[in-house]
Amino acid sequence: MEKLLTLPDYQALAEFRYQIRRFLGFSEQAARAAGLEPQQHQLLLALKGLPTGVRPRIGELAERMQLQHHSTVELANRLAMGGYVRRSRAGDDRREVLLVLTAKGEKVLRDLSVSHKDEMRMQGPVLVAALKRVMQSRKGSARRSPAGPGRIRRST
Repeated sequence: MEKLLTLPDYQALAEFRYQIRRFLGFSEQAARAAGLEPQQHQLLLALKGLPTGVRPRIGELAERMQLQHHSTVELANRLAMGGYVRRSRAGDDRREVLLVLTAKGEKVLRDLSVSHKDEMRMQGPVLVAALKRVMQSRKGSARRSPAGPGRIRRST
């Protein structure tokens, strides 16, 4: 892995982080305007966007959001009290609790997602350009090996 970083490396990383924070700031403001805390919006999105075949359990959502289990339980509790999600028992194993979006949850998530997609259409190119700057390879930098992901080779 490359050890020496140049000023342009730091500038590229700083710009990328800035662009991410700009988008996250937009997202946080949009969630609050819709009556949700940002993490509540994130949980709704994580729930709706789970990969096919992944069961909507607290543990799965905690992993997707990179939160502790108890923090995800608290978010789910608040969303359930607000009428955005409901708990459902699994058919086979009645001990298993699944989360389901309500009509209210679907509507607020759809409205937020439309505004987020619009924002990404406007600001996405700047974010992508910043990411490309971070990923630019230079002479002597580490590059991924064609032998597979995770393998690194040095260019000469």
